[in-house]
Order: sequence, then C-alpha cells, then structure tokens
Amino acid sequence: MQNIDLSPLLDNVGTSTTADTSAGRFNVWGNSFAAEDLPAPGSVVMVDAVPFTIPPVGTGAPDNVRCAGQYLALPGGPATADWIHVLAAGERRVEDEIALHFADGSVDFEPVRVSDFWAAPPAFGETRAFATLMNYPIHTQFGVPASVWSQRVPVTRRAPVVGLGLPRNLALHIFAVTLQPVAVLTGGAVLTGGER
Repeated sequence: MQNIDLSPLLDNVGTSTTADTSAGRFNVWGNSFAAEDLPAPGSVVMVDAVPFTIPPVGTGAPDNVRCAGQYLALPGGPATADWIHVLAAGERRVEDEIALHFADGSVDFEPVRVSDFWAAPPAFGETRAFATLMNYPIHTQFGVPASVWSQRVPVTRRAPVVGLGLPRNLALHIFAVTLQPVAVLTGGAVLTGGER
C-alpha cells in the first residue's frame, strides 16, 4: 500500500476543536468535524485493512482537498494499482468521476461515490471511518454526528498510473488517499506488489 501525500493540494479546513469551533469551514455554514474525535495528525490508521495518513486535523491549517479539478501526481512515480482508496466526505451525497492518468498517456474515468457527512447512513456501501460531533461556528451540536467515509475507486487498466484528476465538484472533500498495488495470482496464492 502506498500513502499519497496530499499536502500540496490541501485547501480547506474541515476540522476544529471545542476550544475554537469557528476555525473550521467544511461547508458554507461553517460546520466542521470535531478534531478531538479523530486520530492525531500524522498518525497512520487502518480502515478495512487499508492504511491512511491523517492530515493536520484540528490545527487550523488546511486538512482536506475540496475537489475543484486539481491534478495529483503520484510522488513516487508511475505505479500499477488495483484500487485507489480515499478518506472522504460529501457536503451532500456525491456521485462523480476521478480521472486516472496512465504512463502511456491514456486516461480512464472511474466513478467515485461518497455519502453525505451529515448524520446519514452510507448510501453507497462505503465504510464509516470516523464519526465525530458536529461543530458549528459558535457551538458543538450534540446528537448530530458527522461522518468521514472510506471509499474505493477501481483501477481497471493494467498500466502504471502517474496521477489522478480530481472532479470539479466542491461538495467532495478528500482527507487522505492510499494506492493499493496490483495483486498477482501465483500458484493459488495472491501476492501484493510489496510481496513480489
């Protein structure tokens, strides 16, 4: 598994602390995730056996990418993959596409579907990675959870990926990205890219 560094693209503050609930601006109403309910910044957490690196939540610095057509180059160079895993949240239910750019110049568009962050069940079968209290600019709202989801995007082309084109959809916020290498079948065993 390869954690992808999102720090060059982070452009939205989606978390805040109870000491300063006004610091977060996940959406136009100034709602935000309670940082105290999230893992520490920089820590690596496992969600459905996928490792994710937690961005600088609760620090007042940008901690997620609000999707506006940004291009994310894979920092380690071209890599073959089976899945692109994301920790993400939608300002409402989001259905869009991520552009997968390959080393041979081809581009595939694959669906990314993420449920609403606002006290909603998963609409697309994804896993609720974290549930936090909901912060407003001047208070914390108890009894209304906010959700960050773990979702995956398929990579169907067997060619090295060089980058991801994020959708032009400001309702989609991405907190972390992890690339899962291609699994190879050998004699009945499944080996991941790290075991070959």
